[in-house]
Amino acid sequence: MGKTSQVSSKKAGKIHIGIGGWTFAPWRGVFYPDGLTQAKELEYAASKLSSIEINGTYYGSQKPETFRKWAREVPDGFVFSVKGSRFTTNRRVLAEAGDSVKRFYDQGVLELGDRLGPVLWQFAPTKKFDEADFGKFLELLPRQLEGRALRHVVEVRHDSFCVPGFTALLRQFETPVVFAEHGKYPAISDVVGDFVYARLQKGNDEIKTCYPPKELDAWAKRLQTWAGGGEPDDLPLVDPAHAKITPRDVFAYVIHEGKVRAPAGAMELIERVK
Repeated sequence: MGKTSQVSSKKAGKIHIGIGGWTFAPWRGVFYPDGLTQAKELEYAASKLSSIEINGTYYGSQKPETFRKWAREVPDGFVFSVKGSRFTTNRRVLAEAGDSVKRFYDQGVLELGDRLGPVLWQFAPTKKFDEADFGKFLELLPRQLEGRALRHVVEVRHDSFCVPGFTALLRQFETPVVFAEHGKYPAISDVVGDFVYARLQKGNDEIKTCYPPKELDAWAKRLQTWAGGGEPDDLPLVDPAHAKITPRDVFAYVIHEGKVRAPAGAMELIERVK
């Protein structure tokens, strides 16, 4: 399955798999053991998963100490992705987002240290592609701060982005686009930059493992193909030109509307890619 890489598995990128957030009451007694205090939920989740997408940063700013606390509660090798502020992305003119991007990083995001993975900049489903303005936005994203390289990924949710001009712009700035497995949003699997970011949003809470075994197997193979440097041949491309075969880190999050079984789905995938 998929366009396979000649790169050996030893040289493949790291695969990080997780869920969106960790505070969700219906997980108590399902994912979290009965009696586990809320203060211990992040530590527990991080012991079962290899990444979590932080959503609270989308809605409002946090304190530096909060980021430090989160970093302390997860093990070595665990990586957070951090959702960028909605005040940055939900604007008519993206080229004017510079001050908002600065404020986002000034809140203390770098206090996550080596637990900091990509920052996800998510756009509203109504936001249409404007090549000049979107290019200005990508220009505003800092590629390095305080001596450390930063990773950015964009999530676009309007069909107007399904054009080669968009993927060409992403390649210019080496900024990946989220592959969204979703019933309504566009699915763009074009590989850009040195990592891949997937949000799997078709899980089913009536299935204990969130996805049927065959679908979990298929997703595990896709994640491994990406990590090895290839591209799955069963996902839609906007631009048929293939990316260079090179190992890439992969970030995959099981996120769906009910999300009760999302942790189970993530753990099933982790077992399959070991």
